[in-house]
Amino acid sequence: MKVANSLKTLKSRDKNCRVIRRRGRVYVINKKNPRFKARQG
Repeated sequence: MKVANSLKTLKSRDKNCRVIRRRGRVYVINKKNPRFKARQG
């Protein structure tokens, strides 16, 4: 999992990425390609 400053750039890298908020943190998750997981905050 990467910790990134900008999740918008990570989201645009793959069409299956989803941006989700959990417990005050912002996550990018991707079921099809898990190497795009990222966290912010």
